[in-house]
Amino acid sequence: MATSVTKMQVLSMYKNLLRESQKFANYNFRSYALRRVRDAFKANKTLSDPKQIQKEYQFAKENLDIIRRQAAIGDMYKTEKLVIENVR
Repeated sequence: MATSVTKMQVLSMYKNLLRESQKFANYNFRSYALRRVRDAFKANKTLSDPKQIQKEYQFAKENLDIIRRQAAIGDMYKTEKLVIENVR
């Protein structure tokens, strides 16, 4: 924790989380992951303590790995698309 997290790193993490959340094959998982990412970043946007920012950044990195694994598993067991997903 010698180095602090820059604003650019946080924005990059946000984009990566959103991008990986889009890869869920299941609509419900995809929308849940996107909503959770947006809500978490919105709730923590006023943080100013470097230690707390570092802690939240590490939490986001762990969640990024989880999202990647879960999206890969979801690709292995695909189901039919929901009615609301069908594109005309």
